[in-house]
Amino acid sequence: MPAIGWIFIVVALALIVGSLMILRDNAHSMKISDEKMKKIQARKAEIEAEESAEDREW
Repeated sequence: MPAIGWIFIVVALALIVGSLMILRDNAHSMKISDEKMKKIQARKAEIEAEESAEDREW
């Protein structure tokens, strides 16, 4: 394989690894307010209740 091919592969791998490292570093920096978290949990409980009711109907 010519040198340009190896350079292309190394650059592509570096971009992938760099992107994954940035994603990992930013994974826990997203803060959700307590009010929004309560709404999310209430909606989740509502959906689970609907699904369990549908399961009982079958």
